Amino acid sequence: MENEKNSLFNRNRITSVSNEDTLQLGNYLEIVKSFAKITYQSVYVIDYEELKFEYVSDNPLFLAGYSSDEVLKMGYEFYFKNVPNEDLELLSLVNNLGFDFYDKLPKTDERKLYSISYDFHLKGKYNKPVLINHKLTPLFLDRNGSVWKSLCVVSISHNKSAGNVTIHKQGSDVLWKLDVSKKVWIAEKRSKLKEKELEILRLYAQGLTINQIAERIFVSSDTVKYYRRKIFDAFGVKNFTEALSFATDNKII
Repeated sequence: MENEKNSLFNRNRITSVSNEDTLQLGNYLEIVKSFAKITYQSVYVIDYEELKFEYVSDNPLFLAGYSSDEVLKMGYEFYFKNVPNEDLELLSLVNNLGFDFYDKLPKTDERKLYSISYDFHLKGKYNKPVLINHKLTPLFLDRNGSVWKSLCVVSISHNKSAGNVTIHKQGSDVLWKLDVSKKVWIAEKRSKLKEKELEILRLYAQGLTINQIAERIFVSSDTVKYYRRKIFDAFGVKNFTEALSFATDNKII
């Protein structure tokens, strides 16, 4: 447990912040709070200089039965109290290898284009641990190009188990998946759908049935089922619900 704590606390420790760094901030927390009001997702901000949570939204998922003030006060201790031990080991690995990846990038604002996504369980006051998806992206860098503050967004995971670690770069069709056993990042092309497949997925998102989709786009139900199978194969999922979650998580629709 102590190793996991040291890894989470010290891997990206910011020791000092300059006046020039602080000029970036402005009134940014008001923007974060406004974003939290209009999303179902839980939102919070990590400060790597103070090693604390700077803001935690009232959205209930990440709170795991606590109040936002309670989670804010716990800060990093929230993880150690509410994440199962096996998933804490995963978080330690993701933290180390994620910042290893980041340290190899040019020390420019381009670093802000990258985000990391992974799944882990939260216990909290739930009867059973809940599998969540956790996305993290840099908000501010210090003068040395290190992550000073990060924005974190939490939603229910559409996967069946913890892990599923990926790094995305905005505007790129390449993503990097973490091979946990080998501890290496593997570059892959982002999954893409053809226009007809995208149309069918969007119509499903509107609540239409297969027969209704077929009527809307003037094809047979069997044709819709054919495209449905193509979507499932492209995403590696088993049903439309999982396909929609995958497409949303990966900014495909």
